[in-house]
Amino acid sequence: MRAKGAEMPGKDCVKVAVRVRPFNKRERDAGGRCIISMASSIITIQDPRNSQSPRSFCFDYAYWSHSGFTRDCSGLYVPEEPGGRYADQGSVFQDLGEGILENALQGYNATLLAYGQTGSGKSYSMVGYGPNKGLVPTLCDKLFQAIRANQDSRQCQVFFSMLEIYNEQVVDLLSRGSRSPGGLRVREEQQRGFYVEALRRVPCDSAPQVEQLMEQGTRMRTTATTHMNANSSRSHMLIILQLKQIFSEESITKQSNINLVDLAGSERQRVSGSEADRLKEGTAINLSLTTLGNVISALADVAVGKKVVHIPYRDSVLTKLLQSALGGNSRTVMIAALSPADICYEESISTLRYAERAKRIQNRAVVNESPTERLVKELKAENARLLQRLSRLGQEGRRAEDETKELRRLLTHNELQIRAIQTLWEQHLQEALKDWEQQYATITQERRMMQMHPYILNINEDTQLSGVVKLFIQEGEWDIGLSDSSPRSISIRGLGIQERHAVFINVQRRVYLTPLAGSNVIVNGTPISQKTELQHLDRLILGSNSTYLFIGYPSERGGDDWSRYDYDYFQSELAAAEGINLHSLCDSSAVPSQTDPSLLAVFYDYIKLMPMVAEANQMSQELHKGVEFKLEIKNLALSDSKGHDLEKEIAVRVTSLENKQVWLWSKAKFVNRKFLMEELYQQHHTERKGEGAARAPMPRDRDPFWDPLEPLLLGSAHLWLQSLAFRIALEEQLEVLGSEGTEEAILQAQLLPCSHTGLTLGEDDILIDPSELLGKRLDFQLVLDQCCGLRWVQQARNRGVQIGFRMFDSAQPLYTPAVWHNVNPLLDQRVHFTSLHTSQGLLEHLQTSALVLELWGLQEGCRDLVSSLEGVRMTPEGCFIIDHAGATETATTVDPGSELSCSLRALQQDVEELRNTNAALKTENNTLRDQLNTTRTGAEWGRGRSERRGSSLRPSCDAEFARALKVFYHSMTSVRVQLQRLRRHRPSEESDLLGLRLFVDEQGGLLRDFSELLEQSVSSLKQDVAAIVRRKRERSGIWS
Repeated sequence: MRAKGAEMPGKDCVKVAVRVRPFNKRERDAGGRCIISMASSIITIQDPRNSQSPRSFCFDYAYWSHSGFTRDCSGLYVPEEPGGRYADQGSVFQDLGEGILENALQGYNATLLAYGQTGSGKSYSMVGYGPNKGLVPTLCDKLFQAIRANQDSRQCQVFFSMLEIYNEQVVDLLSRGSRSPGGLRVREEQQRGFYVEALRRVPCDSAPQVEQLMEQGTRMRTTATTHMNANSSRSHMLIILQLKQIFSEESITKQSNINLVDLAGSERQRVSGSEADRLKEGTAINLSLTTLGNVISALADVAVGKKVVHIPYRDSVLTKLLQSALGGNSRTVMIAALSPADICYEESISTLRYAERAKRIQNRAVVNESPTERLVKELKAENARLLQRLSRLGQEGRRAEDETKELRRLLTHNELQIRAIQTLWEQHLQEALKDWEQQYATITQERRMMQMHPYILNINEDTQLSGVVKLFIQEGEWDIGLSDSSPRSISIRGLGIQERHAVFINVQRRVYLTPLAGSNVIVNGTPISQKTELQHLDRLILGSNSTYLFIGYPSERGGDDWSRYDYDYFQSELAAAEGINLHSLCDSSAVPSQTDPSLLAVFYDYIKLMPMVAEANQMSQELHKGVEFKLEIKNLALSDSKGHDLEKEIAVRVTSLENKQVWLWSKAKFVNRKFLMEELYQQHHTERKGEGAARAPMPRDRDPFWDPLEPLLLGSAHLWLQSLAFRIALEEQLEVLGSEGTEEAILQAQLLPCSHTGLTLGEDDILIDPSELLGKRLDFQLVLDQCCGLRWVQQARNRGVQIGFRMFDSAQPLYTPAVWHNVNPLLDQRVHFTSLHTSQGLLEHLQTSALVLELWGLQEGCRDLVSSLEGVRMTPEGCFIIDHAGATETATTVDPGSELSCSLRALQQDVEELRNTNAALKTENNTLRDQLNTTRTGAEWGRGRSERRGSSLRPSCDAEFARALKVFYHSMTSVRVQLQRLRRHRPSEESDLLGLRLFVDEQGGLLRDFSELLEQSVSSLKQDVAAIVRRKRERSGIWS
């Protein structure tokens, strides 16, 4: 069922438990693979990209909740077999919750921390769902059971508080008043430590009352996150249960705080060194988690004996409030929640490392005595002394009237204080009961309305916050928006919500939704602009990202399962409307179980960033930034030099609407900027409401909406190198494809085999067998003639372009000079490459690979890309040397001070060429002398002629065969282009049956064209070869 490690030692170390949840719907649909295994208390995780190096971790408790369970008739998840390995909610509470409860009853402070990425199961373990109650509600049940069981020996008082920390602001989730600007303040006292000033403490005397307060706090949290434009997965939620136990007979009081903390999602950004943002990362929104990690690391170092100068408790609000839980006066348990899926490997390994550090922390827990009860005891003791004094005065007969009055006044005052302290609890409890009755009446009214009217309920990224807000649509017309002035208005908050956003019309048991001018309304993934009838379970998005599920009249509901319409469903529906889904990213022939995990990660990154992009666009609009954000999938249609698809990534295209300037941000950079935008937006929102002093305009270099301009990769084209292996010249018109498959330009390029002096080789130099190049020198030129139809410059004439490329094993990429303001610029670039001793590696590269020509876009104010010659080798003639494996003996490295060496080598090469010419002339002279001698006799002359003609037959046939190969390779270029077009041709996601038929017809036409081109090329080669063979036989027959 569960694996248990070593028992908790005498010293109060933080106990750490790890729980592995089942696959969620997203992971099941994607065919996720489990990469986590468990043996006893040891957790092992495998890297899906390198299964040979698993990592193992050991913890106090390890819970396997991934598989081996079933659901009983009451809805509880239980092990399939008695004694099975599945750990249910009860077993988790037995190990963790009972220990926390026992510590609290003994008078110790106790803390439970839940940590893990968003969606890893933290909330399920903490709160639970339906009959599967989590640690918090079960702990409350058991607490009040223990109170009732011991009510004869002690009087118990329980206070409940609930708060949220977001962006370093503390929000009281039980507050009855308006939220104060900047949130509640965190104060410090010597006795209490850090505490939240003015945090509401609600007395409770039953578990249902606590559950009602939790529901009230959750409702407040949902409203607050919507109003603040906050992401609930980036906020921390704290529940504080204060337990006071008054033991009358022993005249002592024990007081303990139970802190139940649901930490923010621990998502880890996939970033590389090149994606660092110029603006500081780890903003206030991320500060709490970052500081918590620093505190845990420092305390872990202290535990192993390292000298730590400073533990940064004061660096964030969260760590201030958790100081007693981490290294202080508390007994602490951390539960780390894990996803078992391969696509969550980065987050899971990060969580395990975090938990491993936390288990080393040592606390110093002590039993707590309440200062208030100490005051009661002191007052009683003082009263006893006063009574003794009165008695002594009476016995001695020296009673003074004035002293007696003073003593009786003090006695009466002390008794009133004692009575006030003891009755304060009852008064607080009565007030809380009145609030509870009002809340209960509200809930009863809401349930009655649910059985009478249709309504919309909120859907949140955090499942615990979904379904909390219900907005009822009664008969007639109802305005929905920010305004609440009309009695027939439904007030909502959120980015992009107008004063009057839309109108609901409920007439004759039909509900219609009509968007008003300028408002964004989406129904089932499709924007609407006119009156639309709503159906039961329709999905609504109002404004930027206010998501609601429409629930029809009770007669329409039936037994539908509403749980599948979660936040991911809404975003996936939006993505599908944009043509983005798993099928469009993956090969349509691949089955889900064979889908590349990296593609799944890209898809889920896309749907996760969609609402963030919508919110960023809305903030840009309200702040008048004039910037538009758009999601892109990098490398969607691009491939490497071998023709293999490049790894796909999410990027955000940022466009200035005024001057058409463009940036391309990585996912990590955009997420960081989004947090900074939220801070800026909150400041603007506060100033607009008059709650804060106006700030000076933000400098441009600190503006999260702006960045310095950099060159942008617009697309790439492939120039296949196979013709060079046969020393055949190649001239191509290449299609430059953008990241998403759009045609960015046509590039005219040539590959010209040449001599070392740059003279183009002729047909007589064509090779039939490429292996003849091995060990020999190979020279060729890359010629870039012109770029036509530049879409980048068509969009804005003040732009320019450069072409970049890297040949074989070149140390640095080379770039052409920038050309500006021209849609069809002449490039006229010629680069000479040399392999001094052609290796097998270069030969294989030429026959199987392409030269990737990258098109880079430039903008005014943007620096040009410059070719770096660091580490580049060149010949004295200025030719770039490639194939360094074969060039180590004769290559020279570019050095400004090596002119003498270059001249010497040039002279040596000239001498060598003269020697070769001399030897050739000697050979030719000897041949002519031999021919002259053969003319002396007729018979000898005839034989000599026959031999010479026969010897000239082979070169003639080889030249004809080389020409035939040249024609064949040129025709195969067209075949390759047609094949690429076939690979990119896919049906539209919205295609109906007629559209699919048209697609099949188009696909058939493309296949026919491809087949005809291929057959024509092969047939032409066969005919040419047959003609060459036939001519060879004819000549052989004539001259024989």
